[in-house]
Amino acid sequence: MASWLDIGKDYFCKGELLTPPIFLTATHMIHQIKSFIVLSKPRIGVAIAATALAGIHIASGRTPEPSHILLLIVVILLSSAAVGCFNHYYDHDIDALMQRTQSRPFVTGVLQHHPRWLVLSILMLTIPVLLLGWVSGFWPALFTFLGAFFYAVVYTIWLKRRTWLNIVIGGLAGSFAVLAGSTMVAPPLSQPLPLLFALILFLWTPPHFWSLAIALHADFVRAALPMLPVIIGNRATARIVLGHTLLLLLVSLLPLLFGMGWTYLLAAASGGLFFLWRAIQLVRCTDKAHAYSSFRASLLQLGLMLAGAIADVQIRQF
Repeated sequence: MASWLDIGKDYFCKGELLTPPIFLTATHMIHQIKSFIVLSKPRIGVAIAATALAGIHIASGRTPEPSHILLLIVVILLSSAAVGCFNHYYDHDIDALMQRTQSRPFVTGVLQHHPRWLVLSILMLTIPVLLLGWVSGFWPALFTFLGAFFYAVVYTIWLKRRTWLNIVIGGLAGSFAVLAGSTMVAPPLSQPLPLLFALILFLWTPPHFWSLAIALHADFVRAALPMLPVIIGNRATARIVLGHTLLLLLVSLLPLLFGMGWTYLLAAASGGLFFLWRAIQLVRCTDKAHAYSSFRASLLQLGLMLAGAIADVQIRQF
């Protein structure tokens, strides 16, 4: 049996110290964990969870137990991670064609493209959703599941490679998060504010994504995906983004007619006007820099609107 001294000698080669296998294994595990985080698309999960949290605040009714709210947030994060894994798995072929996605784990081979990822995605979705349904009731679980289903099946499988309407119809995925949160407080479809915010989320998705699609026009051409800029060009798409953003701004102010106050007005108006300004700039110049500016403005608009809705309710209750 080799002594520790003999083993130690193996880590020297021509005077250079090599990394011991135990550290190579640890580094590999860390790399695997980081790759799984990439698969789960955590930023999308956080955004959806924030939307559900806003849904809880804007609905009027019983106050959910803090543990139930925490469970909803955790389940949404897990379901979003499941859909993210599935999206990476299903789209690995076109990811290899696009510069933005060529470093994704299934493309680089850091993670093996194997059907076990489908099994993991299904388990990460179904088990938490069933637990949510058992603890918090049927409707929050249903709307959480529908959000995941629309993104994974309706958008990713059915629409993404077939029609420019992919992101329009697929945008319903974000709307269900508001309803998942609001139905923890009140019966579904019983109050106008949650439905209105679901509409706002539905209207927000197209100009948000089309701004990104303008920036990534060349990528989508290489992947032969029928995104709107590929079909009608960047300039025409930019004008549509501007029209959608104006409509989004107007609709985002309608909650003021149903009880929202000044805090929400300031947040929604400032975010919406900033997004509108960036959309106007995008119409004037459709280069990648302006497209990314419009894309980031959409994220700011959504964040301010949701934070404003939550803060407005808290201030009025205080």
